[in-house]
Amino acid sequence: MVKWHGRALRKPSGGRIWARRGKRKREMGSEFIEARLGPVKRAEIRGMGGGGKLRLLGGDVANVTDPKTGQTKLVKILTVVENLADPHFVRRNVLTRGAIIDTELGRARVTSRPGQVGAVSAILVEKKEPEAKAPQGEKS
Repeated sequence: MVKWHGRALRKPSGGRIWARRGKRKREMGSEFIEARLGPVKRAEIRGMGGGGKLRLLGGDVANVTDPKTGQTKLVKILTVVENLADPHFVRRNVLTRGAIIDTELGRARVTSRPGQVGAVSAILVEKKEPEAKAPQGEKS
């Protein structure tokens, strides 16, 4: 459903503001299109004044920054673990800002807005421990 981005009809005190005119098409927002986990696919959307936005429709990689070292790496996204925006987004692997994703480096929190920027940027929250090799038993 489209959201109206016009002025509110209530004052901060709670009093009513009587509209002097109706809604305008330019005040309409756009539909929410989910950025899902999958092959990379982008769409360019025309904005106000002819400017454009890249909208991410599907993505399988993220720019993950390790806050301890300050290094950023492009890593593969494995799955969406948690999403506070909507619990159903986890099952459908929808990428939004604030979602916790599982990557090859570990768990990371998405900091970018994939539906408006066209890319997934994240900060590492929990690093994966390297798997320890099991000691090989001696053969007798």
